[in-house]
Amino acid sequence: MIRTGVIGVGYLGRLHAQKLASFDDTRFIGVHDSDADRGAAVAAEFGTESFADPGELLGRIDAVTIAVPTTSHYRVAMQAIRGGVHLLLEKPIAAKVREGRALVREAASRKLVFQIGHLERFNRAVRDAAALLKEPRFIECHRLGPFGGRGTDVDVVLDLMIHDLDLILSFVRSPVAGIQAVGVPVISSAIDIANVRLSFANGCIANVTASRVSAKKQRKIRIFQEDAYVSMDFVEQSIQIFRRSWPQGRGGPAEISGELLETEKGDSLREEIRSFLDCVRTKDSPQVTGGDGLAALELAFRILRKMRSR
Repeated sequence: MIRTGVIGVGYLGRLHAQKLASFDDTRFIGVHDSDADRGAAVAAEFGTESFADPGELLGRIDAVTIAVPTTSHYRVAMQAIRGGVHLLLEKPIAAKVREGRALVREAASRKLVFQIGHLERFNRAVRDAAALLKEPRFIECHRLGPFGGRGTDVDVVLDLMIHDLDLILSFVRSPVAGIQAVGVPVISSAIDIANVRLSFANGCIANVTASRVSAKKQRKIRIFQEDAYVSMDFVEQSIQIFRRSWPQGRGGPAEISGELLETEKGDSLREEIRSFLDCVRTKDSPQVTGGDGLAALELAFRILRKMRSR
């Protein structure tokens, strides 16, 4: 039976603990948090143990979820890797590209499962839409929300936009050839709202907006390809698809018809963690590898450099 634990049980880490405690085919050993009172409270809530020393917890488990602040990702993840523990590390992979590269290299050398928590990959709408996509030509993303105080140790590009960067890279299998970007701080000292236009070598264009200072939450992506337009709402987990057809034959006028596809709503976080544990058990490569997380981070930093050069 796989022994599991969580390091970092703030808002998101607590949810990971909740999911891990619910699995009956694994053994949830415990949690660690830099705030001892918070660690003890979460441990009591889910009937497990709170460890004062993360090294002691790592010495007793096979797989760990790490949900500490981004600036601590490298230190905590490297400790887990060097302890021989498989890890699900929340996004972004690290606060610096060189740290991300070092983590990927070290995990590979020890043959560990190293999954990055790009949660949208496990959204049912995304999974269903991926089967409809052939060769996207234009992508438009909006990931907006009110200021909540979490994640402000990094820019909004690393906090929110990186979700969409990962998705776009998974949809468009082509190098990024050009970047136009602008971003500004509004409430925090870091960039709080940003817009990016990505040009790919195969001709695809992606327009991406991320904000953590908007009035209401919005998580949408629209993808256009030669024969269809796919619209996904991540909050509603819904898909609309519009197709072009020629009812009177190719020589006649084209028509656009749309439909709302039925998508079963699921628990993306639970499915993400279940997928990770399955990979630990089978030694298969995870759906979102450390390499995937690194690619998204490298693109994010190219965007940030472009913003700061303006």
